[in-house]
Amino acid sequence: MPPDEMGERTEKPTPRRMSEARGEGNVAKSTDLSGAVLLIASTVLLVVFGASLVRTMHAVVLRVLEGSAPGLEPSGALDVGVAMGWVFTSAGKAVAPLMIILAIVAFVAQFSQVGPLLTAKPLKPKFNRLNPISGVKRLFSRRNLVKTIVNVLKLVFVVGIAALIIHLVMPSILALPRLGATQGMYFILHLALLLAAWLLLALLLLGVIDLIYQRWQHSEDLKMTKQQVKDERRSFDGDPHVKRRRMEMASKLAMQRVNSAVPKADVVITNPTHFAVALRYDSDNMHAPRVVAKGADLIAMRIRQVAAANAVPVVERPPLARGLFYGCEVGQEIPAKFYEAVAEILAYVYRTEKSAVA
Repeated sequence: MPPDEMGERTEKPTPRRMSEARGEGNVAKSTDLSGAVLLIASTVLLVVFGASLVRTMHAVVLRVLEGSAPGLEPSGALDVGVAMGWVFTSAGKAVAPLMIILAIVAFVAQFSQVGPLLTAKPLKPKFNRLNPISGVKRLFSRRNLVKTIVNVLKLVFVVGIAALIIHLVMPSILALPRLGATQGMYFILHLALLLAAWLLLALLLLGVIDLIYQRWQHSEDLKMTKQQVKDERRSFDGDPHVKRRRMEMASKLAMQRVNSAVPKADVVITNPTHFAVALRYDSDNMHAPRVVAKGADLIAMRIRQVAAANAVPVVERPPLARGLFYGCEVGQEIPAKFYEAVAEILAYVYRTEKSAVA
């Protein structure tokens, strides 16, 4: 049985379906990538501002222990509210800039993945998810199994990198007891930074891979059946039968307008076959010649037929016919740029009519 008859989703999602999913908050994003970027930013901030942060915290603790902090009276009395308020305020002043920077980094990490998106639909409660049977099915679904396997592989990958780095520096670790206290501290700090750098780089790589996978999976989840694509196209463009009926009615109305307006025209300017524009000029009531009918192909042919049947002059001027067809609407006076060319044609038509009468 063909896939479309089985209702299988074989078609790529249309822009409209992607837009609807985005409006519901259903977008492709990687929490692994956001987490990796946030961890990198946190590590960099700790390296840059860690010493200053430690000094600030040391000063706060020292003042508390010395009894010189606000809320600690020399007599030994303790105002717990004042003391705790001062401690938290001092710590907050030191930590707040780092928290603000991390918040900005988190926002940029999310924004770079999904772009501008503001919707409250993901917060709307979905009571169908409270069904325990459905929850158990989701828990043991193939997707969750694959997700668990992938997470285990990620963990093995990260642990493997850590083990490899430790293995490479193991001779230096074994020689650590022979170092002095200062040298030992510097070595441990260097080892910690080296390990952190490689692990964060690995997490960033995994995050990028996860983002690529999430975008692929998102596209797969939004795939449509052939019937869904047809239904969407029909709803967007309208029912083909109704559309054809509208076109027939529009063509019929255009023909009626041609049959009534062309006999009153002074001249019909043609392409000669593709376009036809009928003009009428009444110097007492019009500032310039007016388009009373125009058409292309079949309607143009009908204009020529009606003009011939009613002795309306037909003049072939291809460039002028195209310019009038695209530059004027029915019922409008012609633009000034066509005055000279149309005036020459009308003068020729009037001279021809006078000669015929004479």
